[in-house]
Amino acid sequence: MQLNTRAVHVFNEPFQGGSWPLSVPLVQSSAFAFDSAAELAEAMAGPDGQYVYSRRGNPTVRALEQTLAGLEQGAGAIAFASGMGAISGVLLALLRPGDRVVAQRCLYGGTHAVLSDLAERYGIEVVRISGDDPAEVEAAAVHPATRLLVLETIANPTGQVPDLPGLLAAARALGVTSVVDNSLASPVLCRPLEHGADIVVHSTTKYLSGHSDVLGGAAVFADDELRRRVWPRTVELGACADPFAAWLTLRGIPTLPLRMREHCANAAVLAERLGGHAAVTAVHYPWLAGHPSGAVARKVLSGGGGLLSFELAGGREAGRDLIERVRVARLALSLGGVETLVTHPASTSHRELDGPALAAAGIAAGLVRMSVGIEDADDLWSDLEQALARR
Repeated sequence: MQLNTRAVHVFNEPFQGGSWPLSVPLVQSSAFAFDSAAELAEAMAGPDGQYVYSRRGNPTVRALEQTLAGLEQGAGAIAFASGMGAISGVLLALLRPGDRVVAQRCLYGGTHAVLSDLAERYGIEVVRISGDDPAEVEAAAVHPATRLLVLETIANPTGQVPDLPGLLAAARALGVTSVVDNSLASPVLCRPLEHGADIVVHSTTKYLSGHSDVLGGAAVFADDELRRRVWPRTVELGACADPFAAWLTLRGIPTLPLRMREHCANAAVLAERLGGHAAVTAVHYPWLAGHPSGAVARKVLSGGGGLLSFELAGGREAGRDLIERVRVARLALSLGGVETLVTHPASTSHRELDGPALAAAGIAAGLVRMSVGIEDADDLWSDLEQALARR
C-alpha cells in the first residue's frame, strides 16, 4: 500500500469474536493480571510478549509502534515519552565510555546538549561534520572507537538537507550505526531507512500528531536485533510512552499526508515572498532556488517541509522584535502543529550554543524560525508584512 493508505489504516487488533474497532482503543491500564506465574515470567522476557506493565508495553502504545514501523518501512519501533527521550534512549543504549560519535554540525539544540553532556560525563568523543560530503564521514568514522553517525533529515532551523544516501553508505561501509532524526520531514517527505539508515528518530510531538496536544517520541529500526538491544534501556530509563499520548498520536496520523501537503505549500509561498522583502537579508528553505541543499533536497525529499527561517537586517534585536509583532502566527516553542509558530532560536531552542557555536551551525543572531501551519497563505503573508513594516 502507498503511504497515504498506510497512514489511514493504522495498526489495530480485532476484538474477541473477530470484529475490528475503527479507532484504536485507549488502554489506560498500568498493569495486567495473569492466571499463571509461568505465563507472567515468560511475558517479562522481551518486548513483544503479553502485556505485563505499561512501562514495558501497552496495547495502545504497541499499536503506535507498529503503525510507525509501517510508515517508515522498518522492522519495529519503540515509542518514548518525548523526542528527547527517544534520542537519549538510543544514545545511552548504544554508547559506552570512550566511544566516538560523528554528528552533523547543525543539529537540534537538545541533541547538541545531550551529546555535549555525554562528552563531559563519559568521555564520548563527538566529531562534528558539515553533512555535505561523505568523505567527512569516511575520515571521521575510520577511527576504531566510532560507534554512531547522527544526522537530521532537515536541520533545525537552517533547512540544511544532508546527503543521506552518500553519508549513510559511508557509515555502513565502516560498520558504523546511523541515527537520523526525521521529525521535520516525517515519513511523508522522507523515509531514511530506504536510504540506508539503521535507526530513525521522531519527536511525535511534531508533524506525526500534528495538533500541539501531545508530547512523545519514537525510534524506528531497520533491524529487529537492534531494537531489542535498545528496548531494555527504555525500560530502565522509564522514558516510555504514555498510552493517552500514543492514542492522540494515532488520531493525528491518518491526516498526516494531507497536513504535510498544506504545510509544504504554504511554506514555499512564504519563502518566495520573504526573499523579495527589503527587511529580509536571507531565507533558508530547502525548496528555494539557490539554497545550498537544494539539489540534495530534491533528491531525498518529496517536498520542502513546513519549517523555514529568515534573517533580518538589525540582528538579534530585529529578530526578537518581529516575533512579538505577529498576530496570526503565535510566539511559541515546538513546531509541526496546524497553527503557525515563530521563535528566535538564538535565545530559545539553541540558547545552549555560544556565539562561535551558533555561527558554526549557521544560525545568525537575527534569524527567525517559522513553523508554517495550514492557515490561508495570504493571511500568513499579511501578518508577516505588517510585522516587517513596523521595523
